[in-house]
Amino acid sequence: MTQPSILITIPVFNDWKSLNRLMIQLNETLMFEQLEADVLILNDGSSIAYQEEISLPKLTNIDQVHLVDLKRNLGHQRAIVVGLAYIEERLDHEITVVMDSDGEDSPTDIPKLVNECLNQQGKKIIFARRTQRSETWLFRLFYKIYQSLFKSLTGENIAVGNFSVIPRQLLPRVVILSEIWNHYAAGILKAKLPFATIPCKRGTRLVGRSHMNFVSLVMHGLSAISVYGDVIGIKALLAAILLMLGCVLLITLVVSVRIAVPNWAPYVAGLSFIIFLQCMTVSLAFVFLTLSGRNNFSFLPTRDYQYFILEVKQIFSLNQINQSLNSSTYTDME
Repeated sequence: MTQPSILITIPVFNDWKSLNRLMIQLNETLMFEQLEADVLILNDGSSIAYQEEISLPKLTNIDQVHLVDLKRNLGHQRAIVVGLAYIEERLDHEITVVMDSDGEDSPTDIPKLVNECLNQQGKKIIFARRTQRSETWLFRLFYKIYQSLFKSLTGENIAVGNFSVIPRQLLPRVVILSEIWNHYAAGILKAKLPFATIPCKRGTRLVGRSHMNFVSLVMHGLSAISVYGDVIGIKALLAAILLMLGCVLLITLVVSVRIAVPNWAPYVAGLSFIIFLQCMTVSLAFVFLTLSGRNNFSFLPTRDYQYFILEVKQIFSLNQINQSLNSSTYTDME
């Protein structure tokens, strides 16, 4: 069976030491599975130049490594989107793997994701579903709260992250999704693209500590929820309408008993009327904002990604190394 051409794309922000170790693990995994792959590193506006930290080891099953320098720090979600749009337009690999550089996405899970993609005949995006997390109990607690909130607001379950495999035939459908600019996984769920999940244990960080603090984690969760802004807005609108009807009912009730209960009746009626007006104002504002938003063009990855790319360069080529070794051997023989 012919092995598919694989491209592994990795966003990095100052995590070059982790990337070094990850490349070693990637090469070992590919060698063990008798696979070959190319790597596309997305330099997300790092303040530390890669030449100062990165020293690629001897790679045998990674053919090429390219580095895409972004003009500014976008965050790993948006860096991934820029990378996918670049891949879709410029490259032609059959399978694209998306993973983080810190080691929490284990390279040993890549063959499982790729095999599942092949089993699905390239008709589904394959996500790694976390069965066990390595973070602190506090992080896990807030993650559970986030999942519950996401479910209650959107009606969808989210148990996946960036670690995934995208077949070539679905990549053009991914890079036209404006929603993935805010959150990659949530955008694919919202667009109803076909996907499947396989269980994967979350790994531990290779070097140092995570750059994600509490504020970053909250922003990450809100970004996922914002993808479903229209759905959440409709639910809020319905809730506001129900509250308005309740206020009308309460005002009617207060007016009907105003003689029997003269002290509190005016206050209750006045408060209910104020709530009614506020709900009506919020409802009208939401309706007009939604209608005006539908006429505006949002960020389109396949069209706008190029504005964020500063430079693309090759930093490793197995073919060039082999040619250099062969040339050196031939010279020594002479």
